Amino acid sequence: MSEDSQLGYQRSGGFATGRDGRGVPPTGSSNGGESSIGQVTEPAGEAARTLLRGTAEALPKGALERKLGEGRPLRVKLGIDPTAPDIHLGHTVVLRKLRQFQDLGHVVVLIIGDYTARVGDPSGRSAMRPVLDPTVIDRNALTFQQQAFTVLDPERTEIRHNGEWLDMSIEDLFRLARISTVAQILERDDFAKRYAAGDPISVLELLYPLLQGYDSVAVRADVELGGTDQKFNLLLGRDIQQAYGLEPQAVLTLPILPGTDGVRRMAKSAGNYVGVTEEPAEIFGKLMRVPDAAMPIYLELLLDAALDVSLPAVESKRALARALTERFHGPEAASEAEEHFDRLHVRHEVPDTVEDAPLPTGDPVHLPALIAAGFGISRSDARRLLDQGGVKLDGKALDGATLDLAADRLDGAVLQLGKRRFKRFRRLPAATEDPDGGGNRP
Repeated sequence: MSEDSQLGYQRSGGFATGRDGRGVPPTGSSNGGESSIGQVTEPAGEAARTLLRGTAEALPKGALERKLGEGRPLRVKLGIDPTAPDIHLGHTVVLRKLRQFQDLGHVVVLIIGDYTARVGDPSGRSAMRPVLDPTVIDRNALTFQQQAFTVLDPERTEIRHNGEWLDMSIEDLFRLARISTVAQILERDDFAKRYAAGDPISVLELLYPLLQGYDSVAVRADVELGGTDQKFNLLLGRDIQQAYGLEPQAVLTLPILPGTDGVRRMAKSAGNYVGVTEEPAEIFGKLMRVPDAAMPIYLELLLDAALDVSLPAVESKRALARALTERFHGPEAASEAEEHFDRLHVRHEVPDTVEDAPLPTGDPVHLPALIAAGFGISRSDARRLLDQGGVKLDGKALDGATLDLAADRLDGAVLQLGKRRFKRFRRLPAATEDPDGGGNRP
C-alpha cells in the first residue's frame, strides 16, 4: 500500500451515529471536558527532531513537521486492544513516545479498543485470534488504563473507548466498508501469507483495519503512533479520514522490542516479557538475563541510550536493570532488587525470605518425590536435576547418587532448584490426641 493511496469513495461530511442516534463526539477528555493542555512553545523543527528520534518511519515525509508548524496542540492517537491485562516493556516504547508529545504540549488520545478487541487485531498473526469474553476485555481494559499512567501524564491524557462510536448502525458500517476493497486489504503481508497458504481469514479480520482507521475519524487524530507491524493500518487510517472529509493524520511507527529471549517480540503469551507492575526483584532479574546481542536495542528503545562498548556487558545490563526498576518502583526498591540479585546470583546466598513447604512423614525422605511435590515438577525431572547438580541443600549441590536423606537433615533446610527457586521444608506439628479417646464429634 502506498503512503497515500487514493481509495474509491464518495466524499461526504459528518460522522456515523451510534444506536442512540447521537453523533460521535470528536473531541473531549474521558469525562467529557476539554483537555487542559498548555501552549505549544517548542519550535517546530526542534520538536520534530526530538519526536522523530528512535522512530522507524515517519509517513508521509514531512507530514509531522507540517503539523507541528501549525503551532497548536496536536491530537496524538494510540489504540490499544486490551486482550491481556498487563502492560510490559514492549508497550512502553510507544507510551514513552506519547509522553514526549505530552511534554511538548500536545494531547494524547489513548483509545481502549473494547470493540476492536472483540474482532482481534490480525497484525503479525498467522492464524485467527481466539474470541475473548466481553467481561474479560472490560476487566483488562481497566487494568491496562491504570498501568498506562506509569508512563503517561493522566492530566494530559484523554481516555476513549471505541465502543463509543463503533456501536454503529448497519448503514454506517456499509459506508465504512465501501472505502476499501478486499484486494487492498489483502495487500497486508500477514493476510497475503495466510491467503497464499490457504489458511482461513474471517470477514471480521478483514474489517479490523477499517475499524481502527475509523477511530482516527472519531477522535480527529492529527498523528497516530504504532509498532512497525501497524504500518498498513495506520496508513489506511489516512485514507479513511480523507473519505470522511478530514485532514489525514501523520504516521509514526516505532521498532518492536524483542523479548528477554532476544528473538521473538515481547509478549506475555511467549513468556519473554517484563511487566511494569511486577515485583522489583523480578524486573531486575529478568533484565539481567537479556542476551548481550539484544542490549543495543533495549538501551535505545527504553533508555534513549547507546551501548558503551568499553563496559563489560554485565555492567550495561546492571545499569539497564537498575534504571528500569527505579522507573517503575523508585530508587530504594531498585537498590533492594539489585542486592537481592547479588545475594542469589553473585554470592550464591539464600534470600532473606523463603517460602515454607511441608516435609512429608516417613524417614528417610525420598528426594525426587520431595522435589516433585515441593516445586511442582515431575519425579523424572527431579531425578534429572539431581543428576545434573541442579539441586542444592543449604547452598551445597547434592550428589545425583543420593536419592534419600534423613528427615532430621531436611527439617528446616532450604532446597534450591536452579538459580531462582527456593523452598524451606519443615515438619508438620504432630496431631494432638483427643483426651476423650479421639474420634469424630457426636
